[in-house]
Amino acid sequence: MRAVPALAEALVAGPLVLDGGLSNQLESAGYDLSDSLWSARLLAERPEAITEAHLAYFTAGADVAITSSYQATFEGFARRGIGHRRAAELLALSVDLGREAVARARAEGVARPLWVAASAGPYGAMLADGSEYRGRYGLTVAELAAFHRPRLEVLAAAGPDVLALETVPDTDEATALLRVVRELGVPAWLSYTVSGDRTRAGQPLAAAFALAAEVDEVIAVGVNCCAPEDVDGAVATAARVTGKPVVAYPNSGESWDARTHAWDGRATFAAARVTGWRDAGARLIGGCCRVGPETIASIAATLRATD
Repeated sequence: MRAVPALAEALVAGPLVLDGGLSNQLESAGYDLSDSLWSARLLAERPEAITEAHLAYFTAGADVAITSSYQATFEGFARRGIGHRRAAELLALSVDLGREAVARARAEGVARPLWVAASAGPYGAMLADGSEYRGRYGLTVAELAAFHRPRLEVLAAAGPDVLALETVPDTDEATALLRVVRELGVPAWLSYTVSGDRTRAGQPLAAAFALAAEVDEVIAVGVNCCAPEDVDGAVATAARVTGKPVVAYPNSGESWDARTHAWDGRATFAAARVTGWRDAGARLIGGCCRVGPETIASIAATLRATD
């Protein structure tokens, strides 16, 4: 079998399909994720379930699996009585489980190149109070960098194809994450959660995307965990401002209520949207919360039918 090209090189050839929401896939398999660690809890308790969830997306047509480390932090694990060494092992395990899913997909006949992206969620994800949809935590850039650095070091050392710096709500946190990525010298994508043409903290997207324009380690920039309707303008802005490939993986269109810990509204994400995103510069396209394998299969079919 030929060697898998680096993800940045593959993006030059055309769009790739990301997976969908890991948590909703785990919940559909019967796992209770009503916990401050969310899907990261299963790293310690049921790691095989995570592998199965990744495999479901690869089988559906995804080219890239995003690991279960979004809400996995040293601080969050410590609150559950898990020490630093074990927490580091679990962070690394999240990448290993993605690799295991690649191997299983290969054994089941999936021949196309596959990649693993190590998820690093924002500071607010560790708080588990919905503040990743607000940002502005009252921390300095230096304090945010100090929070993210140990986790990113462990994830990078585990050997993913790329770090997924995702659901970033404001430019202070983006600046901190980019600082650490430059120190590590590893590929990453930077993905904001947005509302309209601004970050969740209210900054214009053009200024937010511009932070990554000259960072060589950033191979793609874009948006995730937002309404599908917000993606069109964001993709065009990201491509224009940075000249980089764009990453886009919105939610289903339903809204998360942090007070009731439930989803409201109806799904509005249709696979037909993705050709417009691709034409505007999106090269990593998938789904986030409440987007499952069926929608990912439709995205894959749509993109591959128009290559």
